[in-house]
Amino acid sequence: MDRLRSLVDYLLPAPAKSPDGRDQWPSRAAFLLAAMGGCAGMGNLLRYPSQVFNNNGLQWFIPYLMCVFLIAIPVLVLEIAIGQAYRGGCVVANNSVHHRLKGVGLSLLYVGFVISPYFVANLAWIMRYFRSSFQSPLPWEGRGEAFFYEDVVANVDPVPGNFSVDGSTVVKYTSYPGVGMIGETVGWTVFTWFLVWISIFRGVGLTGRVVYFTMGLPIVITLILIGRSLSLENASQGVKLFWATWNGDKLASGEIWQTACGQVFFSTGVGFGYFTSYASYNQKYSNAVMDSILIVTSNVLFENIAAFAVYGVVGFLGLFPQDGVRLGSFTVGFITLPSAVTQMPGANFWAVLLFFTLMVLGYSSAFAMVDALVTLVMDAQPRWNRSLVVTAIVVLFFLLSLPYCTEFGYYLLTGIDRWTNDVALVFVVWAECVTSTTVYRWQDVVGQVGLPAFIIFNSGFFSGMVLGVAIAQAVSPAAGAGVGFGLFIICTTASVVAGKSPDKPAPSWWQKNVFTRRLWFLALYSGNQLRQDLNEIIGRDNNWSIPSFWGPLIRYVSAPILAIVYSFSYPSFYKLREDPLHILGFAVGHIALLIIGSGFVIPRWLNVLVPPTRRGEGKLDIGANVSPKNAQSEETDGIEVANKSSREGEDVSRTMIQ
Repeated sequence: MDRLRSLVDYLLPAPAKSPDGRDQWPSRAAFLLAAMGGCAGMGNLLRYPSQVFNNNGLQWFIPYLMCVFLIAIPVLVLEIAIGQAYRGGCVVANNSVHHRLKGVGLSLLYVGFVISPYFVANLAWIMRYFRSSFQSPLPWEGRGEAFFYEDVVANVDPVPGNFSVDGSTVVKYTSYPGVGMIGETVGWTVFTWFLVWISIFRGVGLTGRVVYFTMGLPIVITLILIGRSLSLENASQGVKLFWATWNGDKLASGEIWQTACGQVFFSTGVGFGYFTSYASYNQKYSNAVMDSILIVTSNVLFENIAAFAVYGVVGFLGLFPQDGVRLGSFTVGFITLPSAVTQMPGANFWAVLLFFTLMVLGYSSAFAMVDALVTLVMDAQPRWNRSLVVTAIVVLFFLLSLPYCTEFGYYLLTGIDRWTNDVALVFVVWAECVTSTTVYRWQDVVGQVGLPAFIIFNSGFFSGMVLGVAIAQAVSPAAGAGVGFGLFIICTTASVVAGKSPDKPAPSWWQKNVFTRRLWFLALYSGNQLRQDLNEIIGRDNNWSIPSFWGPLIRYVSAPILAIVYSFSYPSFYKLREDPLHILGFAVGHIALLIIGSGFVIPRWLNVLVPPTRRGEGKLDIGANVSPKNAQSEETDGIEVANKSSREGEDVSRTMIQ
């Protein structure tokens, strides 16, 4: 029995413990691979090539790289830094930033909660292809679209709805006559959820080993697939389409900017919550900034290199962009690549490699999202048995996956996926950017410049974004920019004039006069102070520190970009409002907004998700320019002085009595 227990502990190791008693990754490499595995998935190998195809040409990299450097990296620094510094998952960490931000943390987990069930159903379709890859000839040979839509998805065609002649009202809503369950899809869904369960039920000790497989093997196989793809006839034409073509007119369309932003979020995993949870199991003084940059840049490299596996196939099949014709990620993964495989020597071998790679990449992303929810529960109830918590969550998710295993599941997936990404995900990341740099230690700002000035300034900041993007969509971009910047400038000027004179110094240049000091506290203090306080922990020794431009970047660059991208969702939905499943997806996406808003207005309703001993962490009020570390030292010194005085008083009393 002892030998059996030793074998189980070796194969399924329990996690090591940090000095504070929290579970800890077995190594930094394990954390990095787990984080990379969460973001490196089908979004890299399938979704990315399809988005590049639809926006063919080098101009794609302008919005794409802007989103990477102006949004993804700065926000990922925030997510990893607070998880590591505050030693908690999304809700606990955001509560430590400010007690009204628990809703922001929960909304991150909500995104993963919505996506995980249909993501696994998608993996079930891949397993159907994987099983069929052992048949000769391949069953989709000569009938790629028919095999996917009729055999795998097996959805009954909907009855289309329609609008009135002028398009103002819905005359008839789309209906979906197919409601039956598809047995094989259900079976593979059960299998995939079992893989998720076995990968995380023992904690990061086991997950830290699993990720070496889920990341290492797919990378090797992907390189093999790239080599085979580029060896195909006319493969160079597909590569040329992406790397030697310029279509600058596409940059004038909001679609390419929205697509690039959505792709960066989907492929890097920003906004899904698992980075904060994973980082909470790091050593407290790990190099969070370097890790963030490594994760994002490795993901960018992987998806751009892995895309060559599709570029070669595009040239081989002679697929070139046409006006009004789009290439979807499902088309790439389930039609384009499989069709190319049938024309290769050793087709079965290449089919097995392709779908095995897609499956492993996909399920590593799935268990990352589930693990973030497990961390939420274990943070709130640390005495609960982790294995039972994982089992309960996996069973719940399996039940939520069942609607996607039906004869209307593909259409349901399309509706939920679109608006979860375009509405919920973009708004959640926007909320991360603006709330962390607005409410963190806001009492310090009010103490220096007064509450009226604080309210005026932030009213201009938020109303400028909201009204600016609304008018840009309703009237014109120029009008929206004029209103947005105008409101912000007017309110900023009014707040600087109305504010009281700070009694604490501002940094160098801002110390020139009373007006620049007021502007510093109003516009930059919260983000800068959050940066400094986080650097007290994550920037120790030789670790990289969060740079000084980080706070202004996420507040005044990342947030407005996200607001603009978010605004494109409403005109897009208006064109699809006759479809009940798109209406459902649109509503599901907006629940994230309700979670954030209600958590901010009534923060106590989420206290159950935070351990009682940590609920007061987000109510820090220690005065401007004072670090929590120094405040704690002063408090400790004060307690020691009080205790010393008390002991001296007791000695005097005893002497008098004697």
